[in-house]
Amino acid sequence: MQISQHVLFERSEMKDRHLVRKKIREHIADKSKLPILIFPEGTCINNTSVMMFKKGSFEVGGTIHPVAIKYDPRFGDAFWNSTKYSMMTYAFNVLTSWAIVCNVWYLPPMVKEEEEDAVHFANRVKAVIAAQGGMSMLPWDGALKRKKVKESFKEEQQKKYCQIV
Repeated sequence: MQISQHVLFERSEMKDRHLVRKKIREHIADKSKLPILIFPEGTCINNTSVMMFKKGSFEVGGTIHPVAIKYDPRFGDAFWNSTKYSMMTYAFNVLTSWAIVCNVWYLPPMVKEEEEDAVHFANRVKAVIAAQGGMSMLPWDGALKRKKVKESFKEEQQKKYCQIV
């Protein structure tokens, strides 16, 4: 990871987030460096949807080169449903599958518009990726499958429900 200049950080640490943002800005400013590969969902999902993007990578400026990636499960499924299969079963299934086929689409570069904030920019990029891959867009974070739902998120959903009723 040191050779390829990974930027490791602890998401829960505010200092780390600021440091990563600074490192990314410096990297973008140096035109002699290669582009940065970022997976803004923060986790993988079951190949049917695109989850909420983390806004940090969309705050730093620069040009985003979106890439849509979708696995074709006909020969072997790369998705690991950890509630259904153990890690050993999943590894066995992947290693004994006929092939893991992945469709990759390199989409046109996108730039944040002047009046656009990072969240709207991230959602615009997410929409382009989802449309290309034929996937739906989810408004929640992929960490929900591993963590307890935040009270603020519950309250927001309750307010929306009350407005409907």
